[in-house]
Amino acid sequence: MTTPTSSSGRAWCVGADIDTDALAPGAYMKFGIDEIARHCLHRVRPEFAADVRPGDVLVAGPNFGIGSSREQAAAALVHLGVRAVIAPSFNGLYFRNAFNVGLLLLTCADAQRIAEGSTLTLAPRDGYVELADGSRLTCETVPGFLLDMVDAGGLLNLLKQRSVASPSTSHGVSSC
Repeated sequence: MTTPTSSSGRAWCVGADIDTDALAPGAYMKFGIDEIARHCLHRVRPEFAADVRPGDVLVAGPNFGIGSSREQAAAALVHLGVRAVIAPSFNGLYFRNAFNVGLLLLTCADAQRIAEGSTLTLAPRDGYVELADGSRLTCETVPGFLLDMVDAGGLLNLLKQRSVASPSTSHGVSSC
């Protein structure tokens, strides 16, 4: 599987310590992902959910995804079409949830150098983000197995693809 490296979407910049309640507000957790996503980042960027476009990239400060381990915090961004989140650091539970639902995360110490509205080229296998002026910001390389999850649209989709591609065998067990 190959992960597309370029993104023509614009960068949306938010600050540090964006918690899961900002991404998937608790008041809407009893509803489906459509409603949760409509309120994603409302307290930080009220226009975000209505104006974000597929392929856009969210750029944040350190500690992105802190708070509870609600999977909907990552799923809301996927539902809105966000291509990736770039930040200096991520909460560990958020990191795992994001890849499990197919959201690309790029850990980039200099993420805050990315300007609002910038068009970026993402190179997760090579460990960089290229800015419109051609300069590059170094990011941690994303392992292939995580990129496979992003390509597939999440862990469950990847497992389904793999099970179709290589049906299980009986491994010597006879059936009656």
